[in-house]
This record gives sequence, structure tokens and C-alpha cells, in this order.
Amino acid sequence: MTSDTASTSAADTQRPPHPLFVLMAAALLPGMGQVLNGMQVRAWIMLFFALSLGVVSWHMTTPDHSFVGRHAGGFFVYAVMVMDAYVWARYRHTLARVRAGAA
Repeated sequence: MTSDTASTSAADTQRPPHPLFVLMAAALLPGMGQVLNGMQVRAWIMLFFALSLGVVSWHMTTPDHSFVGRHAGGFFVYAVMVMDAYVWARYRHTLARVRAGAA
């Protein structure tokens, strides 16, 4: 048995976190839901776009707009990040339950 096989089988037996836990973590800390799902690169990419679109929308508005309005692009990507983390966590959790039932 090689070390790759041992690490793969250990990763397969580990249960993914519950989707509601991932949802709470994603809502509190941007990118943490993707990290809990094992998608670190996706978290960095989404954080980059959230910050970038937040800056772009800030430059395209006037000081008369609210804080949320001035950073609307960033908040939009943040909302997408939360939904993405929850959907992937629910998918992984369901897949793990199906595989456990089939075994």
C-alpha cells in the first residue's frame, strides 16, 4: 500500500462538516465556507473578486450613497460565496451519507 492510497482512504472515511455549520462559518467569515469544503483556491479567488468589485463599486458611486451601496459589488460576491459554500457542503454531506449507506 502506497502513501497515496493511505491518504486517499483516510480522506474518504472522514465525514464532511454539516452544511448548516458551513453556512454559519461562511456568513461570519468570508471564504471560510470554501475552506471548510476543502476549496482553498476557490476561497482566494472569490475573496479577490469581492474586494475588487467592492473597490470598483466604491469608485463608481458618490459619497451620498450608503456604505452598503458604495460597496455593493463586494457584498454581491459575498452573498454568492455564502450560497456557494452551503450548496457544496450540502452536496458533499449528501454524497457521504449515500456512500455510507451503500457500504
